[in-house]
Amino acid sequence: MNKTISKVGVIGAGTMGAGIAGQVANAGIPVVLLDIPSGASPNALAQRGVDRLNNPDMPGLINKEAEALIQVGNIDDDFELLADCDWVAEAIVEKLELKQALYKRLLEQCKAETIISSNTSTIPIKLLTQGMPKSFCQRFAITHFFNPVRFMRLLELVRGEQTTDEVINTLDHFCENALGKGVVPCDDKPGFLANRVGVFALQCAMKTAFEIQLTAAEADAVFGRPFGFPKTGVFGLYDLIGIDLMADVASSLSTILPANDRFHHYSQPLPFVKQMISNGQIGNKNDSGFYKGTGIDRKVIDFQNGGYQPFQRIRSALLEDSEINGPSELIQSSGKYAEFAWQVISEVLCYAATLLPEVTNNPADIDDAMKLGYNWTKGPFELLDQIGHEYFVSRLKEEGRAVPEFLHSTLNSPYYKATSKQLQTLCADGHYHAIVHSPNILRFSETRQTFSPSGTNEAASWFEYKEAAIVEFHSKANALDELSLNIIIDAINTAENKGLRGVVIHNDAQHFSCGVSLWRVRECFEANDYERLDNFLKHFQDTMIRMRSSSLPVVAAPVGMSIGGGFEVVLHTDQIIANTNSVMGLVESGVGLIPGGGGCKEVLHRWYSKLQNSEQASWNAFMNIGIGKLSNAPQEAENLAFVEKSDTFHVNRDHMLKIALDSLDTVPKTPMRGTIELTGKPSYNKMKAWLEKNFEKGFLTPHDCTIGDEIAQIVTGGNCEPGTLATEQDLFDFERQSFLRLARSKETQERITSMLDFGQVTRN
Repeated sequence: MNKTISKVGVIGAGTMGAGIAGQVANAGIPVVLLDIPSGASPNALAQRGVDRLNNPDMPGLINKEAEALIQVGNIDDDFELLADCDWVAEAIVEKLELKQALYKRLLEQCKAETIISSNTSTIPIKLLTQGMPKSFCQRFAITHFFNPVRFMRLLELVRGEQTTDEVINTLDHFCENALGKGVVPCDDKPGFLANRVGVFALQCAMKTAFEIQLTAAEADAVFGRPFGFPKTGVFGLYDLIGIDLMADVASSLSTILPANDRFHHYSQPLPFVKQMISNGQIGNKNDSGFYKGTGIDRKVIDFQNGGYQPFQRIRSALLEDSEINGPSELIQSSGKYAEFAWQVISEVLCYAATLLPEVTNNPADIDDAMKLGYNWTKGPFELLDQIGHEYFVSRLKEEGRAVPEFLHSTLNSPYYKATSKQLQTLCADGHYHAIVHSPNILRFSETRQTFSPSGTNEAASWFEYKEAAIVEFHSKANALDELSLNIIIDAINTAENKGLRGVVIHNDAQHFSCGVSLWRVRECFEANDYERLDNFLKHFQDTMIRMRSSSLPVVAAPVGMSIGGGFEVVLHTDQIIANTNSVMGLVESGVGLIPGGGGCKEVLHRWYSKLQNSEQASWNAFMNIGIGKLSNAPQEAENLAFVEKSDTFHVNRDHMLKIALDSLDTVPKTPMRGTIELTGKPSYNKMKAWLEKNFEKGFLTPHDCTIGDEIAQIVTGGNCEPGTLATEQDLFDFERQSFLRLARSKETQERITSMLDFGQVTRN
């Protein structure tokens, strides 16, 4: 039976400790955050940790109510606050003697049943608990979180020889269900799983990039999205983590790994990087690392002279194709990008294979660790299956390189295979074992492998599962085009004909959908084919109406970003079942467009429903859409009228599909939109005056004002009389006309081209 955790203590208010405290508070659990006393203001260090959680660029808290649950203090004056905590997590500096001294104090202060854990990733449990009584060792574990704690899904849970099942089960259950973590059990081995592979991959990629003389931008373009890794790549991730911190992590790992470990070949810091650290060029925290600046001002370091050059996106058809189709063609090609890709990925995959059975018996544990802790789309063994096991081993042999025993012994077998009921993985014992999760976890990326799609094309697919239709987008960035819309229509039509329970739109990708494909818009304006663009917009709008008019409930379960056109899809479903960290909003104005799939219409209606005031509703809709406001947490989504009372948020994204499927029998259909009173000319003039005023102040560019004027016309009716009634179709027509006018403009075309070619928005 699991223990109840109703109060938590965290000791150490640095980046990790504060992050853990913040996520516990996000779960609605009171938490005590202590650090060492600091001068005249003894609690300053703990308070500084809370202040960092309010960083708008990476907020660790979901609302002010969560912040109120954190009680700050210091370990000299406030240690007694830990007396009634059910779990105390230690996150102090990686010095064994300090940790052991702290544990002795906790042994005296805390309840006999209080669970104690450490966030360490470098010190074994047997050393941490050395000299401690059995009663302490039985309730001690390592809970290794990843930074930033709110957003990174992995928790490596490590038990000692004496840790009880009750303690492990309690932490597992609490961290999965209350904190939203993907819990991966790990043996007490150096580096555990994620950092063991992840830091190796980063060190290997950095050293190889210098050896074959790639620029930082080139290395990141190759060892990023083409492999399903985050777009930060190698050097961008070093900047994000901190170049100095990464050097410390690599150094720590090198001291605890066996002497024959391949990591030592890459662990030593490069002279260029050592000089950067000496110069204070340590990454994003001081805006000076391998990159500096943002947007059009972004620069990248020159490895030849140490100066900075303007950043330019690397354009390569080979890399772009690999983002969609996988890295096989890339590593089998020629040229420096292919050479770099093969050298690094072959080293990384071989290294991962050497960890079986030394560190774990199950390849799925390593794959999970990399997906949850480093945001890889596929883990090492999933990549091996994708690349081709036989090709990989054959090439290693051709190059005279050693083949890890696990790869050699499993040569003719895939690491994953699906039966009609379950997904299985090939383990170190030579047998396939079913992948088993807790009852609440349902990952569609795994489940979908056990059956075939009912309808599919390049952009999307739909599957019949548990008497429901599940729609999955799978284009690049899950951008929407005609093909995506066709799948939605097909899923709804077939589900109605077959009498299914409903439709769920969901995927396990990093982002639900980043909007309508700008490539399709660009194709239309470059071909001067605005009829095709108009037809697409009409198809988009008709699809949204079909979702709303269906006799079946349609539920969206978005994770990551659902922005632009992706959010318009979400807005037209009958219920939103979102992840707590979902990012939502209509951002089209940034690229010179307006929402054309009913987004303006829906936001206007939602604001009116919320406020029952036409003038304020039109003004709020104008500001939401014009500024491209985003919500990053449930309360923000409510404040922006993006969600309604029936919509729900859930902390663990792996739970959401099950929740969505279970909800289909109780979700009521949303009625079609009726007419709405437009506020007309007075409100329109007020908005135009606001645009002119902010243009004069330099806050808006000329084209910002043009876009704002189009939005103002949609939400007010422009020069019409106040009280004029607009139907849903009227608002759809307004949107389509504005979208086409803007798409024809030189300024919008410049913005779209700049975004697609350089990843930057032109301010014109």
